[in-house]
Amino acid sequence: MSLDIFWFLPTHGDGHYLGTAEGARAVDHGYLTQVAQAADRLGFGGVLIPTGRSCEDSWLVAASLIPVTQKLKFLVALRPGIISPTVAARQAATLDRLSGGRALFNLVTGGDPDELAGDGLHLSHSERYEASVEFTRIWRRVLEGETVDYDGKHIQVKGAKLLYPPLQQPRPPLYFGGSSDAAQDLAAEQVELYLTWGETLDAVREKIEAVKAKAAAQGRTVRFGIRLHVIVRETNEEAWKAADRLIANLDDATIEKAQAAFARFDSVGQQRMAALHGGRRDNLEIAPNLWAGVGLVRGGAGTALVGDGPTVAARVKEYAALGIDTFIFSGYPHLEESYRVAELLFPHLPVKRPTQVEGANYVSPFGEMVANDILPQKAAQS
Repeated sequence: MSLDIFWFLPTHGDGHYLGTAEGARAVDHGYLTQVAQAADRLGFGGVLIPTGRSCEDSWLVAASLIPVTQKLKFLVALRPGIISPTVAARQAATLDRLSGGRALFNLVTGGDPDELAGDGLHLSHSERYEASVEFTRIWRRVLEGETVDYDGKHIQVKGAKLLYPPLQQPRPPLYFGGSSDAAQDLAAEQVELYLTWGETLDAVREKIEAVKAKAAAQGRTVRFGIRLHVIVRETNEEAWKAADRLIANLDDATIEKAQAAFARFDSVGQQRMAALHGGRRDNLEIAPNLWAGVGLVRGGAGTALVGDGPTVAARVKEYAALGIDTFIFSGYPHLEESYRVAELLFPHLPVKRPTQVEGANYVSPFGEMVANDILPQKAAQS
């Protein structure tokens, strides 16, 4: 089975260390362009663009990167309860057409009550999923060309329709991640790909089996993906040193403050991430090569695969054996780490490559010339 490998656009900030401004870098459009173009040319299938008040708007970022990339797909956020499903369908169709069919959509219900209240959404966890189900039913049908009348508990539309269809038919794929029972029910009914954060193999297997069974009960099948950070180096020792370096400037007060903020979330997935490390840094390798250090101060995906290329590839293949075909990776800083992942990890995986960028196939990676006209030995013999 070939694997879809995505990268991540750090629209919430980037740098060499977590939880500190030391070694940070400005994330402007020029930098985001660098990361996106690197991912495009290195063979990543797409990029996840995050959402939330700490991030630049994912739709505007995606639209701005269309003309500076060629094959890269953009996984952007749908936010039920914050926007009309009909308006969101028009926006989705427009982005898909303008990008040449490179739009993917990630349903995000949200998990921070304070942030959601600031956006005007005052629903409980269960109510948000009720509203998300209604939103997605309308959004899907409108994009697929139907004229929709819907009278739900949270959303009502009459004569909702789309005049200009998306390029991808019947519509662009829908991704979604959530660990609660309500989230799994939604995934089983409505999405093409269910995402999990990086937990142990047993925990991930349990979630996959639950969603698979619920989908089968509705006569559906669902694909599966996982969101992970990656710290890959030429040796395992170097990789673990890089992991330690990433949190080298974290103090206990910063960790405590971050964990207190995450504790107010009603996201089951966030609660599961926090439970992996308990706010402590003394036992962060929670499974072979699975490191929970990122989650000490970062919300959402908080685990990383750590090791040399063959070791990390072996862990990836263990997840793939559970039925996962899509991996959304990231690393700090995102520009440099995109190259490390492509150069050190890709050769050990069955990566599904996007179509070759036109005009780029004449460039061969032979390294630096020796004595002006002598190629390095390995390349010269190949």
